[in-house]
Amino acid sequence: MNVLVLGSGGREHAIAWKIKQSSNCSNLFCMPGNPGTAQIATNIAGSVKDFDAIKECVLGNKIDIVVVGPEDPLVFGLKDMFAADADLKDVLFVGPGKKGAQLEGSKDFAKEFMTRHNIPTAAYRSFTKDTLAEADAFLEQLEAPYVLKADGLAAGKGVLILESLQEAKDELRNMMGGKFGAAGNTVVIEQFLKGIEVSVFVLTSGKDYLILPEAKDYKRIGEGDKGLNTGGMGAVSPVVFADAEFMAKVEERIIKPTVEGFKKDDIDYKGFIFIGLMNCGGDPYVIEYNVRMGDPETEAVMTRIDSDLLSHLVAAAKGDLSGEQIKISEDGALTVVCVSGGYPEDYKKGMVMTGSEYLSHNGADSKVKVFHSGTAMKDGNLVTSGGRVLAVTVNGKGIEAQRELIYSEIEKIQYEGKYCRRDIGLDLLNYKG
Repeated sequence: MNVLVLGSGGREHAIAWKIKQSSNCSNLFCMPGNPGTAQIATNIAGSVKDFDAIKECVLGNKIDIVVVGPEDPLVFGLKDMFAADADLKDVLFVGPGKKGAQLEGSKDFAKEFMTRHNIPTAAYRSFTKDTLAEADAFLEQLEAPYVLKADGLAAGKGVLILESLQEAKDELRNMMGGKFGAAGNTVVIEQFLKGIEVSVFVLTSGKDYLILPEAKDYKRIGEGDKGLNTGGMGAVSPVVFADAEFMAKVEERIIKPTVEGFKKDDIDYKGFIFIGLMNCGGDPYVIEYNVRMGDPETEAVMTRIDSDLLSHLVAAAKGDLSGEQIKISEDGALTVVCVSGGYPEDYKKGMVMTGSEYLSHNGADSKVKVFHSGTAMKDGNLVTSGGRVLAVTVNGKGIEAQRELIYSEIEKIQYEGKYCRRDIGLDLLNYKG
């Protein structure tokens, strides 16, 4: 099969890396890809938002299946375009249509979906500029901390957790005033859930599903989860508290009613569901849905799948996963993200990276994998081109051993301003429940 992976980050590199291992993969393409995907696939220039360029790529390279990495093309209706186009309608597609993508594209839509299908989540209300006084009154009814979520897409940064009531009111006005662009025109205010987060990943055909390895990510820039929110600084899989008992609750209370909800609401959904959960005293509550895999969780999760991912994706896109069985490695995975100095605020680009020869050693059996997120080639050198530069993943048994290995390996990669958190996985190593 000829496969096209859409996207340019570490998530897409990891997905492409896993697909490449399938005996059914004839030719692998990434659009636009990055220097990491260039080692295992053919990169095609273009934007994931340029639907005409995507069509040209699919037809020109006789693509059999398209796998969408980021959320934007799904929210903007790429699947619907394929379904309506006579030349594209028979191409297999992994990702929901525009209606299903609203689960990520609109926090309000997602909360209404959860409420309608009795899926456990935090109490909430949605507000606009016209209902600002009501929003203030609702905030005054809640106890700190206060959770504000921009309704639309905000690159994973549209959620604020604030300790003071006044700060919450001020930030509410900032959000509605354009802090996150149009994404903040509507703001969801919800009850704070006290617990520990876990990311659960599901591949669904719309009628059945496979549960992928779960992961825990680390969003804040500083150690001890301090400082500004980021796109993600690291991830661990498996998650010690997500045991068989907890995951059985997740499946019965959340995954099954979510997939059943697709059927009841006539939502065409063939693709990944990323369910951000809070473990509150052993009970799972949904924080948010995403309609794609998470980053950097994917860079950990993909390394733990021992079965044929491409086979699973094809079956999901065809609408029937009943013949598929996912195999998950008992070895764990730990991912640490190396970022540019200054991220998530202003940072420099174009920093030459040394140790680049090491970055190509990504064999399926290697204990260390390096997935490119924000890199580029310039004058024959690998350089930084984004805030999150690389995601380094190690596999093995025991978080302690994984941590020792990964931080020694990260030292082999150098560039001006390199920063990474040194405490990834430490909380789970010391987790008492």
